[in-house]
Amino acid sequence: MKVVPLRLQPGDDLRLVLEAWMGEQDEEAGCVISAVGSLSLAQLRLAGAAEATAIQGELEIVSLSGTLSPDGAHLHIAVAGSSGTVIGGHLCAGSLVRTTAELVIGLLPGWQFRRELDPATGHAELGISPQDLS
Repeated sequence: MKVVPLRLQPGDDLRLVLEAWMGEQDEEAGCVISAVGSLSLAQLRLAGAAEATAIQGELEIVSLSGTLSPDGAHLHIAVAGSSGTVIGGHLCAGSLVRTTAELVIGLLPGWQFRRELDPATGHAELGISPQDLS
C-alpha cells in the first residue's frame, strides 16, 4: 500500500476534491484511512433517502471512510454539531470544508476499483479486479 497525506483548504468540496485527486493518480484503487477536520456544510444522503439533506453549521468530521476509484467514490461520513449530536450518511458533492480536512489516503497498487451498475441493487457498486501491470 502507498500512503498519501492530503490537506484540504477552507471552501474545498470534500467529495469533489477527493474524486478529482484520485483521477490524477496512477493507481486505480484507493481508500480513506483517516480523516479529521471540519465542514461548514454537509450534504448527506441519509439511509433510504433518494436525495441529499443539507446540514449547515460548525461541524466536526468524526469519521470518514470509503473507497476511491478513477470513476467515482463511495464515501460515508459522520459529523458532529456544536451540541455533540452526531449524524452520518453517504457523503455527497457540496460538502464544504470549514477550516481544514486532514486526510490519509491508501492507494492500492495492483488493484483496480470501478463503479459498475449492479442490476440487483440498481446502483453503481464496487467492482474489484487485479490491475494489469504489464
